[in-house]
Amino acid sequence: MLAYVCKYVPIEVFKALGEDIEILNPDVVNFNLADTLMHPNLCSFVKGTLEEFSRKNYEGIILTSCCDSVKRLYDVLKKEYPDKFIYMLDLPRIINNSSYELYKNRIIKLIEDYEKFSGKTFDKVKVRDILLKNNIKNINNNSNKDKLKIGILGARSNDSIVKIIEENNAEVVFNITCTGIDRNLQIDENDILTSYSKSILNQIPCMRMEEADKREDFVKNFGDDVDGIICHTVQFCDNYSYEYIGLKQKIKIPILLLETDCTKQCVGQIKTRIEAFLESLAVTKGISIKNKEMKMRKNKDGNVYVLGIDSGSTSTNAVIMDQNKKIIAYDVIRTGAKSIESAQKILENILTKANLKKEDLSLIVSTGYGRVSITYADESVTEISCHGKGAHYFNPKIRTILDIGGQDSKAISLNEKGDVKDFVMNDKCAAGTGRFLEMMAKTLDIPISELGPLSLNWSENIQITSMCSVFAESEVISLIANNKEKCDIIHGIHNSIASKSYSLLKRVGLEKEFMMTGGVAKNLGVVKAVEDKIGSKLYICEEPEIVGATGAALYALEKLIY
Repeated sequence: MLAYVCKYVPIEVFKALGEDIEILNPDVVNFNLADTLMHPNLCSFVKGTLEEFSRKNYEGIILTSCCDSVKRLYDVLKKEYPDKFIYMLDLPRIINNSSYELYKNRIIKLIEDYEKFSGKTFDKVKVRDILLKNNIKNINNNSNKDKLKIGILGARSNDSIVKIIEENNAEVVFNITCTGIDRNLQIDENDILTSYSKSILNQIPCMRMEEADKREDFVKNFGDDVDGIICHTVQFCDNYSYEYIGLKQKIKIPILLLETDCTKQCVGQIKTRIEAFLESLAVTKGISIKNKEMKMRKNKDGNVYVLGIDSGSTSTNAVIMDQNKKIIAYDVIRTGAKSIESAQKILENILTKANLKKEDLSLIVSTGYGRVSITYADESVTEISCHGKGAHYFNPKIRTILDIGGQDSKAISLNEKGDVKDFVMNDKCAAGTGRFLEMMAKTLDIPISELGPLSLNWSENIQITSMCSVFAESEVISLIANNKEKCDIIHGIHNSIASKSYSLLKRVGLEKEFMMTGGVAKNLGVVKAVEDKIGSKLYICEEPEIVGATGAALYALEKLIY
């Protein structure tokens, strides 16, 4: 088995040689080997590729000269695996008649080198038959009107993105990422290799090619035939970040940016972002992305009760609501080591509070990162959509939400109906979250509940400059050693959180009125610091941790009654 990482690799050549060849999409847990063999600042895709290649029994890999990081990967692989076929295919950047001939000769050289390595002989007739029979065309022109139509662009994306899209009653109408193959190859039987070279180079160009602006034209030509675009980038891959910014400014099609580091740890955030994006598109288009049929269950008195449960990293929250949208009971508990155990416990608690039995509930909707593991839920919805519905329920004037939870922060923009217009989330980092405050409280040796009141008594304006939780903790330890007052240190910590929150809010637009949700909204010091940053008051409901669960309950009522 051979591996490749780029759509410009002539994979049909290897199929003609009788070899199996597949896209290598990194899906790793860590970069232990890569951090040993490579510079730590190389991109995560390259490090993930090294990890993935090392743990699978590949015979070799074909790389292309797309960037310096890939060239460094080639150097490492050649050194570590001298007995395997490690090949760098040099791509022309400018596409013209000269480059077709140049690339053909490089393909011929690739064939000759592999013949020497494998002892096999290339047959032009076989490759001709494969090319004529197996042309691949990824663009789907026969789309279903009852499904959302999604385009994927950007850097290398793996199968999980497509899978999540398809699981949510949507379809991919184009995929022009590095690994999205659009091979509608036009072959001249009289000059197979030249026409083959020309066809490969004339695919929708990647961002390293001179004619990369054709990508924007390609997207614009779809017009109303695409409902939304997902732009995937690898962390620190600047070219595709620039493409996203340019498209965001120039096209009217909704676009979601996904930035990953090619590890399994990204899966939860990817799923939440994509599903929230699809949910917001579905509302706009009037399309249902949930196919499960719901059966209404009424209690013996003929009343309708629904349960919304928000399974977060720090707390698990639940709300029972009746058919009149009245909250009958709510509960908030600490999320333990297993989210399903916390979900079971809060179910028992809230049923007792409401004096109901489980069979009295008409529908149970889960949300939050642990939503998919709650087996007794009838349906799950992302916390982005649920916070929108919940915020609108508590205050219909709200247009911008800041949600600071245990492990992430979100900024959400709403329309007048409470539907999500846009959202951004911080990436895998504890900075500015509830976990961050817990760390700081432990370092300062005070209860977390005292952080807010203490910070309001500050006198010295201390700046916490580190963006990383670990470094910020070291900074706090240094301040303690310098005998700085605790209230001043806490005030600096809160200002640091406010600065990060302000950056998130600016990305969705600072539209009044503002609301803050999540457990951190109970911290008066953080609330005051954020208000000073945005120059406006924050609306805080009586129990800010149940906003998501309330939205889930509202979603359940809409599903059953409206």
